[in-house]
Amino acid sequence: MTLPTIIHTLISFALTANIIHTTPTPNLSKISESEKLYQLIVDDAPLVPSKEIFELAMNGWEKLEHNLENPVLTIIDFSLPSTEKRLWVIDMEKSEILINTVVSHGRNSGQLMAESFSNKPESYKSSLGFFKTAETYFGKHGYSLRIDGLEKGINDQARKRAIVIHGADYAKEEFAKATGRLGRSLGCPALPPDISKEAIDIIKEGSLMFVFGKAPDYLENSELAQP
Repeated sequence: MTLPTIIHTLISFALTANIIHTTPTPNLSKISESEKLYQLIVDDAPLVPSKEIFELAMNGWEKLEHNLENPVLTIIDFSLPSTEKRLWVIDMEKSEILINTVVSHGRNSGQLMAESFSNKPESYKSSLGFFKTAETYFGKHGYSLRIDGLEKGINDQARKRAIVIHGADYAKEEFAKATGRLGRSLGCPALPPDISKEAIDIIKEGSLMFVFGKAPDYLENSELAQP
């Protein structure tokens, strides 16, 4: 018996006797596009949004992508404390996180944690859900970006409430280190001044932003966040 024949016979015997265990090759065709994208991002970045929140954001992205002019997705996770870097700007074409930074919530939403949310004017609370970025302008906080809420009854008062993205000294990490939390806005997602202009220029003019928070009624009422 030749040596190749002997090796083949031994392998066949081992498989029959369950000595060699084979692992099925995963069926990549059954992996969703959001899972593929998430894995690419995870492989390339040290800190990423949770998979659950990313999937919620992708549910909206898939419904709204054709109405966007800028292929960038911003995710804000207000279930995290304000001392953590809870904002991500993701280039969806390159599957790459461009910015990861801290972001402030509204003063009436909570202290360290954002726990209460509103769509009402003068509530001084953050709003949840999907937004589309719009035009830039210079205001009392300098270079700023207007956003429009895309969910009726949830965040559609954003422009009327003057909810915008801007830089603020109270949104610096140094502020959080000194006080135990970031300062709070009147409802705007405020960013550190040293990164706000870069972030605004990346996400302005027609990109998608998803703001998540611990509010069960949001998920119950949001059609965009559902699969």
